[in-house]
Amino acid sequence: MSSETDVPVIIIGGGIVGLSASNFLAHHGIHSMVVERHKGASIHPRARSVNARTMELYRRLGIEGLVHEAGASLSPSKGIYSGASLREVIEPKPRSGVIRNFPLGGILAPLSPVTGTFVTQDMIEPVLLDVAKERGVDVRFNTECIGLEQDDNSVTAVLKDRNTGVNSTVRGRYLIAADGAESPIRTRLKVPTTGQGTMGHLLNILFHADLKSLVQEREFSLCKVERPEVSGLFTSINNSDRWVFHLLYDPSKGEQPSDFPPEKCKELLRLALGIPDIEIEIKSILPWKPSVRIAEQLQHGRIFLAGDAAHQMPPWGGQGANSGIADVHNLAWKLSAVLQGHANNSLLETYDVERIPVGRAAAEYSASMADEKGIISTKGPFTILLVVFKGCRLLSGHGAYYASHAICAEDTSPLGGLTWRPWTLPSLLLSIDGRPGSRIPHIWVEHRGKRVSTLDLCGKTFVLFAGAGGRPWVEAAKKVSLAMDVDIAAYCAGPADDLVSQKGRFESVAGISSGGAILVRPDDFVAWRQRRPVSDPQAELTKAMRQALCLS
Repeated sequence: MSSETDVPVIIIGGGIVGLSASNFLAHHGIHSMVVERHKGASIHPRARSVNARTMELYRRLGIEGLVHEAGASLSPSKGIYSGASLREVIEPKPRSGVIRNFPLGGILAPLSPVTGTFVTQDMIEPVLLDVAKERGVDVRFNTECIGLEQDDNSVTAVLKDRNTGVNSTVRGRYLIAADGAESPIRTRLKVPTTGQGTMGHLLNILFHADLKSLVQEREFSLCKVERPEVSGLFTSINNSDRWVFHLLYDPSKGEQPSDFPPEKCKELLRLALGIPDIEIEIKSILPWKPSVRIAEQLQHGRIFLAGDAAHQMPPWGGQGANSGIADVHNLAWKLSAVLQGHANNSLLETYDVERIPVGRAAAEYSASMADEKGIISTKGPFTILLVVFKGCRLLSGHGAYYASHAICAEDTSPLGGLTWRPWTLPSLLLSIDGRPGSRIPHIWVEHRGKRVSTLDLCGKTFVLFAGAGGRPWVEAAKKVSLAMDVDIAAYCAGPADDLVSQKGRFESVAGISSGGAILVRPDDFVAWRQRRPVSDPQAELTKAMRQALCLS
């Protein structure tokens, strides 16, 4: 047994959530160690998209372009279909290059400076890994966490090098458990879960087969196949020769994964493809169970559950990885604030309050998109549209609304703030209109001669945005920042201000008067809003900052 140097944060799990966590912490200047029991990044596609909110977070890390590039081959994929074979479904379609392409990008333009994209987990993890290593993250593959202890000051993990069999210990101030749906750490902590549990049994078959001539310019996203010999779901990966088939099997009939060796899977794939003589190479067969399990508690002393360890859900709503990434983004700035001595430990308690409801909503929505066997439902366009409408607050990733003790409640009497809100899609559908607990509204402004989003000005520190007549707030922010030793960036927005924008534009989307202001946390969420000028802005802002950092 060898001893290791202390590290501020240990991350168990080097998948998309764990690697994202390491990058978010590095963004705040916090060093971390990532421990992953597998030999390298995942070869399985698994998650197949990042939504617009996740892309905002990756934009802040400077990897938006790399993510789009990684998923370029998958980007034409559109449409959910069903039939007796893939060939029967796809071959009659004209080669238009677009299949059921609903123009969400244009509709959501007022919401965000970016759009989501199709990109699989195996495509994005190498990007996150490279960036993490460049930023000094200690990433250890083929290493397993075999023991954990914690006290009032630290967490000690026993790590086993699976190459050498040598054990070592590492001590961290905090630990993030992003170790997947079967989370050994969640099991070790005996965390109770809720939810309907296992919904079905599938084999994730990753295979190579040249289907380019069939799908070119009629690319699809998902195709459900149902026939007496085989049932399952095709998912596109690169629209050429890499594909996944989710094969349904039934334990109640005595079936188990060992009954499906590679040669049998090839036979079933040829039937499902409808191409009896196609050459197929099986790359991997991975049993999995679409399930809903939501941990009732995410914080356990100095250990925090995130991603599938916190809320397991079927993948059909596109919520799993995106929810996990949002978890660790929420947690990273709080860990940073506590580690740097700016916040009270009770700030970390808001992680449960803020993230459990979001994870539960995402899991329940994802489950609603599944049929009785746990695979995506294709019960007609009306049903699908109804499900999409029900999930409108989740699909873009902007539906989170926080109401923890780190968010300053405001008096909205007598009409509940109705008259303050703009008649815009972000406000009406997602409550993104400056109210505390919501993500800051996005508008384009000019800052130092450059066109930027209001979101581009957030992400590392607290940020105060004031209306065109809010210069006293900016001056107060400078004094509060100095007095509390906490960075606060501050701007006025107007035709001739720090942020150049159309007269009244920012005030309208933020729900303030020209003399009002909003305070935004490092995770882009509004912590406090004061609609009008006050007699003592420094005192008012000090009170808001103390509450946002749980110092009072």
